[in-house]
Amino acid sequence: MPASQQPRAPHDVQGPLAAALETLAGTPDDQPTIDEQLNTVAQLAADRVIGIDYASITAFRNDAYVTMAASSELALAVDEAQYADDDGPCMQSLRDAAPVTVKDIAATMSWPGFRKAAENMGLHASVSIPLTAGSGKTIAVLNLYARDADSVAPLIAGLAIIYDPARTRPYEVPASVAAGADELLAGCAAALSVHATIQRAVGIIMARTRCEAADAYATLRIEAADAGVALPSAAAGIIQQAGNRD
Repeated sequence: MPASQQPRAPHDVQGPLAAALETLAGTPDDQPTIDEQLNTVAQLAADRVIGIDYASITAFRNDAYVTMAASSELALAVDEAQYADDDGPCMQSLRDAAPVTVKDIAATMSWPGFRKAAENMGLHASVSIPLTAGSGKTIAVLNLYARDADSVAPLIAGLAIIYDPARTRPYEVPASVAAGADELLAGCAAALSVHATIQRAVGIIMARTRCEAADAYATLRIEAADAGVALPSAAAGIIQQAGNRD
């Protein structure tokens, strides 16, 4: 296979969108920069992922679903059609903490309010991706809306592989994936890796101190702050120390 067609490991794919997703996954949930980071993710996704026309961020705040950021009024309108029906792909993704993809909006029998609003705006495919922060909880969902369903198909296929619970091998970004989509997929894979590292460290602290998960996460945050490092670095250090003891 020619080098230009070789799949690439996520860490080989660089760009601001991948970096933003990876950084968000390692940021404590209560950091004041979270909302700014979410806005950055939405804007980068809309600007950089070929085939994506609009992007937004859905979160659950103050007992209501809200759009935290949107690249256009059209994205906001599609989100709000889902909120009005109290159902839709973005809300399902937030509830299930899993990606929800719609390959052909016109063909879906679910979410009539979403389908009607999207069709009226000429949209044919959508993707909703859960976003996590340092605690591992899903804090928001990245919504992507596209007029050309075919251009989004490789992205949807890549997400299915990344989030497959049965996957055992590290994810590689196919060289055929469009520019920007490779960043998005690499960022999602990196975010899941950060999540796994932090959760493993939390588990080690729980076993070491016989405490609950929330207390173990608080301990990890304190250790990171004391060392002046980010959560993922502190978590990796705890994992390494545990390995040295074994």
